[in-house]
Amino acid sequence: MLSDKTIEKQLNNTLTNTDFKIGKKYEGKVRDNYSIDGKRIIIVTDRISAFDRVLCTIPFKGQVLNQTSAFWFEKTKNIVKNHVIDVPDQNVMVVKECKLIPVEMVVRGYITGVTKTSAWYNYEKGIRNFCGNILPEELKKNQKFEKPIITPTTKAMHGHDESFSGKEIVKTGLVDEKIYKQMEKASLALFDFGTKLVAKNNLILVDTKYEFGLDAKGNLTLIDEIHTPDSSRFWIKDSYEKLFSQGKEPEKLDKEYVRQWLANKGFIGEGKIPEIPDEVKIEAAKRYIKAYEMITGKEFEAKNEDVLERIKRSIRKYLD
Repeated sequence: MLSDKTIEKQLNNTLTNTDFKIGKKYEGKVRDNYSIDGKRIIIVTDRISAFDRVLCTIPFKGQVLNQTSAFWFEKTKNIVKNHVIDVPDQNVMVVKECKLIPVEMVVRGYITGVTKTSAWYNYEKGIRNFCGNILPEELKKNQKFEKPIITPTTKAMHGHDESFSGKEIVKTGLVDEKIYKQMEKASLALFDFGTKLVAKNNLILVDTKYEFGLDAKGNLTLIDEIHTPDSSRFWIKDSYEKLFSQGKEPEKLDKEYVRQWLANKGFIGEGKIPEIPDEVKIEAAKRYIKAYEMITGKEFEAKNEDVLERIKRSIRKYLD
């Protein structure tokens, strides 16, 4: 684990954005994408988003996300094809250009969350048919579902994503029924694999989202990221039962910490974003790094440096 001092030193040297003169640029909430010659160069910045808003930057976050995804893409390539070609830098992934399927496959193993699209938020409002899943009465927050459920959302280019049932998704024509069935099967298989792997490392994979595209031959392909602290919730396994029985929140290793901090300040997406203090950014960085180390079983290696300059050198070398 990096020291607090190393993390603090990086506060003024985080990767906020990039502006490379290569290919066609598309900027997501966290990733800067450059399309060139049938490939996409994805640069994972240190930006953090919550409630569909970009908040600030977190030291080393981009490196954690990129290296965590690289770990999982390698581990799951026999479950479903993925888009990875190369990882030329700690924050960079070169991938196959795919046609995006504008549906996020959200898989939930537990009922939790504070966002308006979360299972617990809707359950508290009295909703029992959640995205086509009939939920039983008297569930408690953070309780495990009998089996994981899928709650798809449409991937909004602007504004908020919306949740639908699988049948509604197919009915809209956003995705062919045959492809959607493949997405469902792959998502549940990936979630099952991830759940079992992290359980060995004292973690619970609470919920996650998967994004898919179609490659040049029309094959279903896993894209974007997989089982990162951004796309997934992770809880500490050995303390979960005791805390749940006491009605307390589980120990968390994901960006839910930042979401909860904002929610406690009265912010859940609307209005001005509260200023996030350095101590919250440092704590968030430590949780991201700890998640990486617990998931992969590897020590996180990073140093205080100009991340943008390092990336420039790595991309130049890769393109040459």
